Parts: sequence; C-alpha cells; structure tokens
Amino acid sequence: MQPETIALHAGYEKDTQGTMAVPIYMSTAYEFKSSEHAANLFALKELGNIYTRLMNPTSAVFEKRFAELEGGVAAIATASGMSAIFSCIVNLCESGDNIIVANAVYGGTSTLTDHTIKRFGIETRKFDVTDASQLEELIDEKTKLILFESLSNPNLQIADFAGITAIANKHNIMTVVDNTVATPMLCNPIKLGCDIVVHSTSKYTTGQGLALGGIIVDSPSSADKIKGNSRYNHFNEPDASYHGLVYSDLPFPPFIMRILLSVLRDLGAAPSPFNSWLMIQGLETLSLRMKQHSASALKVAQFLESHPKVKKVNYPGLESDVNNTRAKQYLHGGFSGLLSFEVDNLEEAKTIVDGVDIFSVVVNIGDSKSIITHPASTTHQQLSVKELEESGIGAGLIRLSIGLENADDLIADLTKALG
Repeated sequence: MQPETIALHAGYEKDTQGTMAVPIYMSTAYEFKSSEHAANLFALKELGNIYTRLMNPTSAVFEKRFAELEGGVAAIATASGMSAIFSCIVNLCESGDNIIVANAVYGGTSTLTDHTIKRFGIETRKFDVTDASQLEELIDEKTKLILFESLSNPNLQIADFAGITAIANKHNIMTVVDNTVATPMLCNPIKLGCDIVVHSTSKYTTGQGLALGGIIVDSPSSADKIKGNSRYNHFNEPDASYHGLVYSDLPFPPFIMRILLSVLRDLGAAPSPFNSWLMIQGLETLSLRMKQHSASALKVAQFLESHPKVKKVNYPGLESDVNNTRAKQYLHGGFSGLLSFEVDNLEEAKTIVDGVDIFSVVVNIGDSKSIITHPASTTHQQLSVKELEESGIGAGLIRLSIGLENADDLIADLTKALG
C-alpha cells in the first residue's frame, strides 16, 4: 500500500461493533482469562495486553500504522519526543559509554545529550551532520549510537545519510534518526539504511498542537546488528531483571522488545491512550498537510530570499540553498514546513517577531497555525555562545513553522513586520 492508504487503514481490524474510527481504550489494566493466562503473558509465552504502561489497544494501532509508514518492523509510542530519544539512549548505553550526536539538533536534544546524560556517566561527542568523514576519529569500542536529525531544527541541514550509515555499519554501531521535521511522508530513514527512527509526534503528526507524544520505530536491520555484537552485550546476555531473558534470542525485534520490557517498564514514559487516538486522527491527513506545508513554505522562503533586510534563508527547497542537492536525493514530495532566516542583529529579530499578527510567538512546530520563534533566546537559550555558534544559531536567526493559512497572507504579515 502507498503511504496515504497506510495512514488510513494499517494496524486496525474493526472490533465487534464494526466501528470505522479506532476506539479509545481508556483503561489502565486488562482482565486475564485465568491465572495461567496471566502467567503466560508475563512469561512471553503468549502476547496480549497486561498494563497500559506497557501496551494499549489504541496505542497499538498507532504504533503499527506508524511502523508501516516508516518501513519498520515494530514501533513503541512514548509520552513525548524527548522520552523517545532518552529511551533509545538508555536502551543502548550504560555508564562509561559514549554517543556521537550531530552538532545541529533541536535544543532539547542538545541539553539532554550535552548535559543531562553526563550524570549517567555517558559522554557525548559531536560531528557535522553534513560531513560524515569526522565520524571515524570519534568512534571507539565504547561508542553505542550515532544520533542525528534527517532535517535539522532550526537550521534545516540535510544529513549525509549515505556517509553516516556506511561508517556506522562498518563499525557495527546503531544509528538513531529524528525524523520529526520531515515526517515519513517526505523522508524514510530506514529505507536510507538507518536502524532506528524517532519522532516527536506532538508536531506534524498531531498537526494541531493538541497533544504531546513520541514514537520509536525499529528497522528490519537492527536485529542483525545487535545479535552477537559485543557493543551490545546486554541484548545478548541473560537479563537478571526478567528471569534470564536474552533479547536477541526472542522471535521479536530485540531493540523494541527491550524498550517495552525494560525501559517502559522501569521508566514509565508511556502515552495516554487518548493522545495516541489524537495521533491516529492526525496521520489520516498527514500526507495532504505536508504537501501544503511544503508548498507554502517554499513560497515564503522565496519571498524572504528576495527581501533586502534578510541576510540568509535556510530552506532546502530553494535552489540556492547549500542543502538543495542532498534534499532532492533524500526527500520526496516536498521539503516540509519549517524554515529559518537571518537578519542583522538581535534587536532587529525581536522587532520582526513582535511585529507579526498572523504568526503566533510559540515554541512549537508542525501546527496548522503558523508560528514564529527566536531560537537563541527560547528553544536553544540554554546553549552557550560557543554552542550556539557551533550549531549555526545566531542572534539574528528567526525560525518559522509555516501552517495551513494562505501563503499570500503570511507573506503580507512578514512584509509588514520586516518594514
């Protein structure tokens, strides 16, 4: 099936009532048929619902549907995009390990990987997402994952997928890709050779800023990379917390099964079934929305590129953009609705942000309503001056999330604000 059809039908077999819409199963727990049935579920002799921290019928439809959209074998929904990223890190790493992270990532990801996980004894090393040649010198026997964004937020760099995956595969290291900005409608990292895909489904998936959520999608390739790999001994040795279970011996994807049976079990970052239901509604129109977001963003980017007060526009759909060639190679059907542009200084940027009417000053992206943000003072405010420079986020950078309004109205709003 094609993505548009998958987004409407995958993962749902109508219940006994024949409901066209996926039901919301707002239940914490589930009744077992017998004590033996309960024991079999906990022992993985049978598969079924145990507790909503681990699984839920509504979330299961969302997970199956998203996994199929991304070309994955399984998925786990989480409470937020950040919990999805953190879950991947703790699923692969322990104290003394290191991870390699792109220098251009969302500010929350930078804070997590540069600061928070240090307290867990995990080191972060940085590389340029557009230049994979730097990776070789950063890798050692304790490197457990390479983390990057397919389309970076907020400077819209396109990852060197071919270079990154070639080096990761050479050293048998897992790749984790945040595909939030591109969505599975525009980019499929698994088809480009990546192992794990994460999303903040709070963004384009829900599409209206209605709910927090995240998702982790496992690829067909990750099981082979994990099995027998000394980097990931905890997948290949008995888990004392689960009666000696060896994840790589299970007839299920080991990465996602350990997320379920260990990480979600212990950390509890599970989504509300209602939020999963909202994400399912968003998926139904995601293809149409991404086409419109992309078309309007390109029109706005072209306007900004021609404006005398704008020093630079970051949008891979522009022929002049340094990422345009790579975008045409890895993206299909559009270039998403996120763009950024630079003006001379902080004061000018603040004047523009404060001068719009249709755009809302909000730290979010992927909404049906257009959003304007000054990253250096908000989403990336916690970064030092040096870190901001390394991430390409200057004081004059403004980020736009182009919504579903008429593009001409948005251009008129920006024209007024630019003066």
